Amino acid sequence: MFTGLSAFPLTPVINDIVDLDLFAALVRRAAEAGADSIGALGSTGSYAYLSREERRRVAEAAVQAAGEVPVIVGIGALRTSDVLRGAEDAQNAGAAGLLLAPVSYQPLTENEVADLFEAVSAASSVPICIYDNPTTTRFAFTDELYARIGALPHVEAVKIPPRPVAEAADRIRQVRAVLPAKVALGVSGDGFSGPALSAGADVWFSVLGGTLPDRALAITRAAQAGDAGTVRKLSEELEPLWNLFAEFGSLRVISAIAAQLGLLPQDNLPAPLQPLGEAVQGRLALVLSDLELV
Repeated sequence: MFTGLSAFPLTPVINDIVDLDLFAALVRRAAEAGADSIGALGSTGSYAYLSREERRRVAEAAVQAAGEVPVIVGIGALRTSDVLRGAEDAQNAGAAGLLLAPVSYQPLTENEVADLFEAVSAASSVPICIYDNPTTTRFAFTDELYARIGALPHVEAVKIPPRPVAEAADRIRQVRAVLPAKVALGVSGDGFSGPALSAGADVWFSVLGGTLPDRALAITRAAQAGDAGTVRKLSEELEPLWNLFAEFGSLRVISAIAAQLGLLPQDNLPAPLQPLGEAVQGRLALVLSDLELV
């Protein structure tokens, strides 16, 4: 399951209500394109803004819409008890895997994060992916903590944060050296991920793949075929898009892309998040036109 392209769709929130029909359409779009897995309720899926009941219904909708494609469900929450309830709901919905980021308000210690994963490991019957996302959680895993948590039962993948492309191969070797053999190495940060796949990463957890799966799959399949030149070419072609991700955040940009493609209404994020402004929308429209995405 933790291989190839894991496509992370948006969770559309329209007039403060999660639109399950629009969400299911995004999931089907990625699944039918050939994504290897679907990542529901990741950061792109705005999990932190949703109630337990909303998350439960999103998990159920994702599994139903994905068909035979496995679904990995995000379960991050502030309290361990809420994380465990999310894990229970996701497993009851038929999730094939769980994605866990150590969400906090007070800064967490390594022992607190390790205890969190131990609790989820003990309560899980499906694989767990460590989600290292220091930009949003403000907690950065050490390699030693990867090794400690990776040794737990059911922990089968780690999603590492992006690094400059020139550092991809070295970083992947460093992380591989500390991980148990059973743990797959996944990457995020779309501009970094194609070269990282070429450098030996197992899976790309992709923002782009949830809305533009064909482009993400072309990069993924080239990497899996060992065609590093094509990976580099296709990734570089998308550089204007990666630059917008870096400047305005991938969530707001991919939300605007989904709207400009007619997949979602323009205002599709949970308040207080707002769509990109008119000037940035115009810049994005030019980028999409130049890339022949619209």
